[in-house]
Amino acid sequence: MTFKDRLDAGQKLAQVLQKYKNAPNTIILALPRGGVVIGFKVAEALNLPLDIVVPRKIGAPGNPEFAIGAITETGEGIFDEQTIAAYGINQSYLDNEIAKEKIEAERRRKLYRGTRPPLDLKNKNVVIVDDGLATGLTMRAAIKTVKLYGAAKIIVAIPVTPPDTAKLIKKEVDELIYLDAPAFFGAVGAFYEEFGQTMDEEVVSLLQQSEKFGKE
Repeated sequence: MTFKDRLDAGQKLAQVLQKYKNAPNTIILALPRGGVVIGFKVAEALNLPLDIVVPRKIGAPGNPEFAIGAITETGEGIFDEQTIAAYGINQSYLDNEIAKEKIEAERRRKLYRGTRPPLDLKNKNVVIVDDGLATGLTMRAAIKTVKLYGAAKIIVAIPVTPPDTAKLIKKEVDELIYLDAPAFFGAVGAFYEEFGQTMDEEVVSLLQQSEKFGKE
């Protein structure tokens, strides 16, 4: 399955999430930046509030797009120990990357959420969305964050994921929903005709526009 762009993927994802339309005590949480475009279309279609959770990927030396780990909003790590050992990645590198990504996570959280009150997920049903999964490490960090915040039920909804990653994520949540899980998986962007970088300004704008969702 190929999507025209993130808006198209978000619309298609919303169609399979219709059972959550107008659901009480339910919130859509998106992973910035690209996931916020998906989350906006889902939240709009389901008339549910939209907010963000900001885990950060820890990339491999010389290949930052290849995840070897991820951190939660509070800085707790989830790592692919086998890959780290296989590539001989040292602790000093990991410590530096964690420190850097903590700063970036906090920057994004403050910029994107603005004057919104602190995120309250206690006893709520939380639908976590992104534009796709690869290793799933960043999503696992998001799931860990949401669990720490006391969510009652966690649903992960994504357009595309590798089958092995889907199996991993399914073990950690109450429900996993996806549109495609192709056996041959390269990068998430390969499943989109248009997969440009989402900018900070677009994220801020979408979150501001979404403030009426779930209130009408």
